[in-house]
Amino acid sequence: MGTQPRSTVRYAASTLLAALTLTGCSPSTPPSAAGTETPAASPSSPAQICTSLVSYWAKETLLGTKWSGLDWEQKGLSNDQYAIHEEAVAAGRTEERTAGRDKALELIDRLVAQRCAEQGGATWSSENWRPPT
Repeated sequence: MGTQPRSTVRYAASTLLAALTLTGCSPSTPPSAAGTETPAASPSSPAQICTSLVSYWAKETLLGTKWSGLDWEQKGLSNDQYAIHEEAVAAGRTEERTAGRDKALELIDRLVAQRCAEQGGATWSSENWRPPT
């Protein structure tokens, strides 16, 4: 009962390592049955993207969250989207004083959706930024 030659030990270790690597890379869950996969989402229109982006940041600003103080570029807004944002925040603050926070958040969603649709997404260039008039 001596020790095995080093080459046998190395071979066994290499085989074990390869087996562990291969089983570690296999899926841990079985593939889903045919026909049960979720269809890919259809691309969003510029107006939908604008609405989602601007509404999110307007509500964050109204709520005064940690990231609400980012500037328009950090939020990913164009000049026109920033103008919609500022209009929505002002309207939301007024609504919050008279009807409460929930109504203010609803107003922001409606107003932003309307303005983004009117402006086709308001995705024009952000070069030469200017404050909204």
